[in-house]
Amino acid sequence: MKRMLWLALIALALPMAAFANSGGVNFTNSGGTLTGSSAGMSLSGSVLIAVNGLNGSGLVTGNDLGSVSFSTGMWTSGSLQMGGTFMAGGTFIINGNGTNGVPNTVIFNGTFAGPVTWSLMTLANGTHNYTLTGSISGTWLGGASVNGATVQLTINTGKGFFNGSTTIASGDTNIDAVPEPGSLTLVGAGLVGLAGILRRKLKA
Repeated sequence: MKRMLWLALIALALPMAAFANSGGVNFTNSGGTLTGSSAGMSLSGSVLIAVNGLNGSGLVTGNDLGSVSFSTGMWTSGSLQMGGTFMAGGTFIINGNGTNGVPNTVIFNGTFAGPVTWSLMTLANGTHNYTLTGSISGTWLGGASVNGATVQLTINTGKGFFNGSTTIASGDTNIDAVPEPGSLTLVGAGLVGLAGILRRKLKA
């Protein structure tokens, strides 16, 4: 009976460990050129400056931890100056460069999973900022399929409007964390073993 109790505790502990880091991973980027037309929006040259929660670690910061780049689908409604919507599709890529423990590889490679919203914000002084927001999905470091979302804020454009090109002030992207395949295998093995012992005990 004592052996069965220990196996039950192990079987319960394994899934807890597998999902311990399921709070998501946050990436912060800064700078880079955002260009837009009816063909879509694209960001290049934006630097990754903070990562929080990757591989169970805490906040990692640096002047250059990698890069964030993306392109959206085509324009569908509204206007580039006043805000509107782009189609899903395009690309969204987060690269690490090996600095401060961030992997030197593609961390996330995906696409926009739904419509991308381009919004005009008019401040009290009459100047403008724009935000680009959208949901993303793709392949995580290690091959798992994951989902997430991104918000990108432009620099203040003054009292003028977006003219086809601007700079990103800051961006934040959250990728939903998933259990590692190896952890899920251990969970399955623990539960199968427990079920087998319980069956033998019941037959006895």
